[in-house]
Amino acid sequence: MATESPAQRSPSIPQDLHIHTTFSNGDGAILPEQTVAMVAAVGHAKVVGISDHLEFVYGRGFDTYRQEVRRHKLHVGVEVNGHDWIDDALGVDVEYYVYHCRDVAADYRGAERLLATGRPVIIAHPLVLETNLARVPDSCFIEINNRYVWRSDWRAGLGPWVGRFRFVIGSDAHQPHWLNQNVARMVAAALGVRETVLFDAWDR
Repeated sequence: MATESPAQRSPSIPQDLHIHTTFSNGDGAILPEQTVAMVAAVGHAKVVGISDHLEFVYGRGFDTYRQEVRRHKLHVGVEVNGHDWIDDALGVDVEYYVYHCRDVAADYRGAERLLATGRPVIIAHPLVLETNLARVPDSCFIEINNRYVWRSDWRAGLGPWVGRFRFVIGSDAHQPHWLNQNVARMVAAALGVRETVLFDAWDR
């Protein structure tokens, strides 16, 4: 027999720090509805951070980006596309970095430079970028990425590293209906990963 109950909006996910918004306006996957306000209103996670692509927010638009994210009481990050963007990343006021670390020596050195700031460095979707995790500094956090993890052999790619690294889970959402981590959390559970929560939740 069918029953009815009130819709629940309490967040069920501990943390999501890999989220994009319309500030990444050069990314073809972004929809106009994916605003900072929309992400804040959905409230899908207890700890929420926005990490728009640095190449789209760097420069005169960065202060507007940071202010908008903070106005909605979300954490401020950026996604850094490899070593070419390290100098620019070091010059912006953020709480954390989501970092593209491809299998080139300069990208591993870039990770070390970001770590030197004392801010968390999350290695973004390492399987699709073919990151050699043996070369990644131990202090980095490894992302289990909901958008991409299912495209790779995640048992072979991530399983051997569970004892070495700390892990975070990210949606990599570019659209409102991507604001979930269902596949990544299935992978994390299968690997026995204990997620590291990096920040406290804002009191919204």
